[in-house]
Amino acid sequence: MTTIYVDGDACPVRDEVFRVATRLNNLPVIVVANGSRPIRPPDLPNVTMQIVAEGPDAADDWIAERITVGDVCVTSDIPLAARCLERRGRALNPKGHHWTLDNIGTALAGRAVGEHLRATGIPTGGPAAMQKQDRSRFLEALDTAIHAAIRDISAPPPRKWVSFE
Repeated sequence: MTTIYVDGDACPVRDEVFRVATRLNNLPVIVVANGSRPIRPPDLPNVTMQIVAEGPDAADDWIAERITVGDVCVTSDIPLAARCLERRGRALNPKGHHWTLDNIGTALAGRAVGEHLRATGIPTGGPAAMQKQDRSRFLEALDTAIHAAIRDISAPPPRKWVSFE
């Protein structure tokens, strides 16, 4: 069964995930957070809160160790998205962008360039604020990702899988 993992510490679309998962036969949702910003869990039988140890990658590690083919991860974290793809899961960001084997390498490279620029004192700006159309695009993308993940469960494994390490 498809499980939706939510990188929960800073996810602006949790409520949208809950609505879609509930509409699609109560798909399991696991919201993973390190507890630095307490999240009030919804009173839904298909939603589980997983609090992990504090640390910058604790939630990412927990998700990456468990996601598998047929699952979906909602995250803004590009390295976590890459780890999910390595395990044959699906990943999308809160603005509805699907991460794939074709685009994750470029995203990782861009992230590395941004980190280098910031380390040298050059401001790079932050992500644009969520807009109403972003939420709409996310809802459509999540629905698409879930249906594709469900199909992935019955598909044969690829002959060769790519690692980003």
